[in-house]
Amino acid sequence: PTEPPSPQEHGLDFQRLLDASAYKEMFRQDMIRWGEEKRHTDPGFFCRAAVEGALQPVWVVSDTRRFSDVEWFRDTYGDVVQTVRVVATEETRKRRNWVFVTGVDDAESECGLDQGVAFDWVITNDGDKVALDEQLEMLVQSLHRSL
Repeated sequence: PTEPPSPQEHGLDFQRLLDASAYKEMFRQDMIRWGEEKRHTDPGFFCRAAVEGALQPVWVVSDTRRFSDVEWFRDTYGDVVQTVRVVATEETRKRRNWVFVTGVDDAESECGLDQGVAFDWVITNDGDKVALDEQLEMLVQSLHRSL
């Protein structure tokens, strides 16, 4: 299997790979393909990497992409797992420079959790800071109560 382009090995700008720029898009399909190969041989590969060495009582594992990720966390940690989905309208996403790319944005890596998961929390992030803060405060309060 081919390795994804790594910033160290290929002189890439790591920060630019994290945003929604055309720069990231040049390498995105290779990164997705590599990730799919890893998941195929070991579905828990990225989940274990996410929690390796974590000792805090509350972890935020952001950007899980597949039902198998959610299953892994629930199987491993049981009822303490809280799933949170952050949503924004397509209009809001476009204002944030998102552009739909066929073969990428309709792939499992982008929409694998659109169905089949009953999320514990759904947070709306359409640019209303007050509404976002209120939703996040409810989530934080719930987490504090469960500690």
